[in-house]
Amino acid sequence: MISGHVIGLGCDLCDIARVRGVWERQGDRFLEYTFTPGERAYCLGMRDPVPFLAARFAAKEAVAKAFGTGIGAELGWKSIEVYHGERGEPLVRLDTQGLALLAARGAKGVLLTLSHTDAMAMAVAALVMDPRNQSLV
Repeated sequence: MISGHVIGLGCDLCDIARVRGVWERQGDRFLEYTFTPGERAYCLGMRDPVPFLAARFAAKEAVAKAFGTGIGAELGWKSIEVYHGERGEPLVRLDTQGLALLAARGAKGVLLTLSHTDAMAMAVAALVMDPRNQSLV
């Protein structure tokens, strides 16, 4: 488990009906642009994939906010992947671009929590710094 001082915090709330509408209009193009193959496989394996897609969409936004960048040139949609740990907890995997940004921020990892109802999905992400690194404290 990652622990340490929080140096960045992000939160996002996502309307599940909006994600459903985008997917209905754009189809696989939306899924392939926004989600990694692992995320697509996990979500599409659910009876109703949309709440799970919406939670991952919110997670990507929350992580980007924790970095202070938003989604864009420094951090892309697929730079952030949500997967599950041994206990089913949501974890974040970053691509090379994301890992470089993590190092530039002096962080050692990202903590993430997800939740959804029938209507909304939400995520909170925190960038965590090693407590022994006193340069940012």
